[in-house]
Amino acid sequence: MLYAAYLSAHHDRKFWFSTRQDLERELSFQGGSGFYYHFYKQMLAAPSFQTGFSDLLVDNRTVSGETMNSVQRLFLYPELLTSFIYRVTGCQDYVEPVYFYIGSVLGLQAFYVTALFVCSWMMSGSWVSGMLAVSWYLINRQDATRVDQAVPLRLNWALPFFSCQVAALTGFLSNSLGSAAEMFCYMTMSISTFSFLLLWEHAHYVLFIQAVCLVLLDSVDLVPQRKTADIHKVYLSSLLLVYLLQFQNPSLLSCPLLCLLIGSLLARYFQRRMKMGRLLARLMKLFLHFYLVFTCGLTCTYLLKKLSASADDDVLLKLLQVKFGLNSTSDFVTNFLLCQDGLQTPGQNLFLRLTQTSVLPFYVLVLTVCLLSALQAVYRRLSGQPVGAGLRLEDGRVGEQPAVVYHVLHTLLFGFLTLLFDGVKYVWTPYVCVFTAFGVCSPDLWMTVFRWLRLKSVHPVVLSLILSTAVPTIIGFSLWREFYPRVLAELADLQGFYEPDTVELINWIRSQSPAVAPAVAVFAGSPQLLGTLKLCSGSVVTSLPVYSDLQLLRRAEQSLQVYSLRSAEEVYKRLSAQRSSFVIVEESVCNELTLRRNCRIKDLLDVSNQHVVYDRGQKLSSSKHGRFCQEIKRNYSPYTNYFTRVFWNRSYHVYRVNSVISFQY
Repeated sequence: MLYAAYLSAHHDRKFWFSTRQDLERELSFQGGSGFYYHFYKQMLAAPSFQTGFSDLLVDNRTVSGETMNSVQRLFLYPELLTSFIYRVTGCQDYVEPVYFYIGSVLGLQAFYVTALFVCSWMMSGSWVSGMLAVSWYLINRQDATRVDQAVPLRLNWALPFFSCQVAALTGFLSNSLGSAAEMFCYMTMSISTFSFLLLWEHAHYVLFIQAVCLVLLDSVDLVPQRKTADIHKVYLSSLLLVYLLQFQNPSLLSCPLLCLLIGSLLARYFQRRMKMGRLLARLMKLFLHFYLVFTCGLTCTYLLKKLSASADDDVLLKLLQVKFGLNSTSDFVTNFLLCQDGLQTPGQNLFLRLTQTSVLPFYVLVLTVCLLSALQAVYRRLSGQPVGAGLRLEDGRVGEQPAVVYHVLHTLLFGFLTLLFDGVKYVWTPYVCVFTAFGVCSPDLWMTVFRWLRLKSVHPVVLSLILSTAVPTIIGFSLWREFYPRVLAELADLQGFYEPDTVELINWIRSQSPAVAPAVAVFAGSPQLLGTLKLCSGSVVTSLPVYSDLQLLRRAEQSLQVYSLRSAEEVYKRLSAQRSSFVIVEESVCNELTLRRNCRIKDLLDVSNQHVVYDRGQKLSSSKHGRFCQEIKRNYSPYTNYFTRVFWNRSYHVYRVNSVISFQY
């Protein structure tokens, strides 16, 4: 609750939220994600919940020329559930809709840190570990969450449920729980897995990495086969339910998670005696098992993709090929996605920040100890040694605890992905905090180190208990002394947020005559701006900033041709094909100056349109036309034949797409 109150106060001071008008409040939903809030408002404005839900199932007022199921395509269940609760509980008499929406997201963040607290506590057996994990999370909030940047993101709705799922999975894998507690963890894991898949379109990729960890643990016999089978049932049942609730979404049929589960099931059927035999025989069987799992999984992926006619995997494969330098492409969508911040390679600043907060150095130490101990445990299992029924503190075998080994693999795999894609850090950093806090607070980890050192001068059990208390106390005191003033300073810092040009544009759209009203007119422009227009004016747009939807990205490419080296006639034909009434040219995009020159919109378009050739390192234009967004401002023919400027300010130029072409010279 303290964390939720802190986030609420920080959000209010960052955007001056309580003192703003409704339009300026909505503009504070940055990053192009605010259009999700539009559907929440639409549900509240409907005569009834059923009517609003039916309108979203057959939605022809969002994207021009398309009638789509917005619930399935945009993953709008958070807005549906929030609007339903707001209606049923009668909160409209006490709380404004925008505060209820933001409060729901921030309340989930409180649920998020609570789950992290519980997860670290269960692993170490000390509540101090949970407090240390939450402290590190709060200090590293810049790299652990995006709730400060864009509130309505699907990521902010879904990750709290993933945190709950990981905490429940940690308890389920533990050998020290009774049958009743194990059943509670299993039910919690089932509910949170289903919720996570339902709320985020990329959730199955995250669960795929988790499933890979569990397959590895099961292969080396560090997790009972019964528990692995139960977890697989959770995955399959959750995928089936989400597939039905998402109106038979084809992307779920060919997702890597489902294919890995099928491959694992087939490999286990063909290798019933994999966990028997001597060390060399078991190693050979293990390699064969991995080969069967991934071969069967890839085969299932190919077959299911053909049956479901899903093109998402093709785009993902092309992205990976270009990312790793295995191929090159001039395709606009592929290069545009690779230029997004989430798919960029993280800079050194990320690891510098984690080092300054002390979490990264301790994480490396804890990971090294747990990994070496886990490798010892794997060697014992493959050598045929029996699994210990109950480990004692004196044994010093932290790597034989299934929950610990799972978190070792969890942070390793997501850490490797973070080295490739900066966006994965929002999944990886919270569990670095949890795992590191567990390590410094766990007597088992200290006892493992003392067993390796063969400490005899001081009783190792007593020393491990002392260090597991003293070290986190020292760390916590140093964090409190250095970073607590900075956290409070963030609340005292009143940041300015004002976009007068955008406010002027929205007010102009709202003030037009019915013939040019937002409900009738169709606007073309950059995806982020169109997301803002959709939120603030309800206008029909040509595309939306949903970068997981290939069709919307292709439509965005056509709208962005206003920044290319094409003729007025070519741009006019592309905009008319999307039934555009107006096109908005942004000065920030047309005259974009950035260090990443190859990621500017106009550069990506030039490469895609083959308007750029390379000759001895020099970039030369092969188009006979000037850049459209610059030429149209000169107000001469043939641009005036096809387009008429109706509004402009310092940031935006709005042109009407003429329905009747007048040839005036």
